[in-house]
Amino acid sequence: MKEFKYCGEELDVFEGAINWKDYWVRKIQPFVGRKILEIGAGIGATTVALKDVTYDYWVSIEPDISLCEKIEQKKSKGEIKDDVEVKTCAIAQLDNVRKFDTILYIDVLEHIENDIEELKIASGLLNDGGKIIVLSPAHNFLFSEFDRKIGHYRRYNKSQLIEVVPPRMKMKHIQYMDSVGLCASLANKLILKQSDPTRAQIAFWDKTMVPLSRVLDPIFLNRVGKSILAVLQKETNQ
Repeated sequence: MKEFKYCGEELDVFEGAINWKDYWVRKIQPFVGRKILEIGAGIGATTVALKDVTYDYWVSIEPDISLCEKIEQKKSKGEIKDDVEVKTCAIAQLDNVRKFDTILYIDVLEHIENDIEELKIASGLLNDGGKIIVLSPAHNFLFSEFDRKIGHYRRYNKSQLIEVVPPRMKMKHIQYMDSVGLCASLANKLILKQSDPTRAQIAFWDKTMVPLSRVLDPIFLNRVGKSILAVLQKETNQ
């Protein structure tokens, strides 16, 4: 496999978005099983965010070797549990000896050109009843220069995610998140037209907008938001 180098530079900036991570972690925890595969682990931010999850085994795959090294550094510091297995590969290079209860795509699927084939491969690695969890930026009308710079092929709405559900899987849960962030992103798209968020802007969004979204999202019945969360479940053989 040709050595892969991630083009984005936003991972460190968003690592401090504590409120946002707490928000989506609480949303996905009920769906997370004990045998976990994390796709596109980056610098290990998702692994850290889910550190309190109980698991039998956890495999993190990341095609950029330099990012894998950062995960290993977090392991050496005790920020990530020592038994998390880190592999430098994409899902197509992963052996299929082990099966998983949960496969995580946290801000990852939008980076993958052939998302349909990706999810088909992922579904083949699931136990019956297992789940694929996708968290992704929402709405192509918000697609910006920032999306392009960090390697996004698309943003998703509900119908687009439903269209890529693999055979033998069904959509168990789908919702939008961060209604206030949607307004801010739309204002940036139409007025500010800023390509790269600053640390100060990310901190303001995380400390002010995300807590407000957590209040407003249920009021809006989770029908609006700048992110989308989907849980796909594999059918059980009868």
